[in-house]
Amino acid sequence: MLTVGDKFPAFTLKGVVSNDIQNAFREFSDTDATGKWKVVFFWPKDFTFVCPTEIAAFGKLNRDFKDRDAVVYGASVDSEFVHLAWRQQKEELNKLPFPMLADVKRELSAALGIIDAEDGVAKRATYIVDPDGIIRFVMVTDMNVGRNADEVLRVLDALQTDELCPCNWSKGEDTLKVA
Repeated sequence: MLTVGDKFPAFTLKGVVSNDIQNAFREFSDTDATGKWKVVFFWPKDFTFVCPTEIAAFGKLNRDFKDRDAVVYGASVDSEFVHLAWRQQKEELNKLPFPMLADVKRELSAALGIIDAEDGVAKRATYIVDPDGIIRFVMVTDMNVGRNADEVLRVLDALQTDELCPCNWSKGEDTLKVA
């Protein structure tokens, strides 16, 4: 599995950005947000139970990520058509402000090393990638346990200070100073 300090893999994937079939799909690439921070998170499968709670939580914080010059991408190994159907059916996903990427060939998931050997789907993984394309944070949780989008935002804030941040540090608090 790729980890902190590794280069995030190049990718080109179809994504769902709208509920309107005429404008629903767009291609996304790792170079689309060059020079920006990226938050890329994977969920195992569409039409499941834990996943929409996480996706909706990232959606609610999208403005906060954007304010920090970060782009959010959500992804699973489901197709763009399955993403669209789920987005249209699930009220909390209707107006999702970031793309749902379709890693159907599992190329990005495999390059990251996050394919679950038993189920053949992407693990519940989250990456924060700096403007130079370097992974600065990785979190993978058990398939049954949702992640905390607020914690991902907190870590992004800490990383962006480029300073030493103590345990439970929050934006606006003092960072550590080396004497």
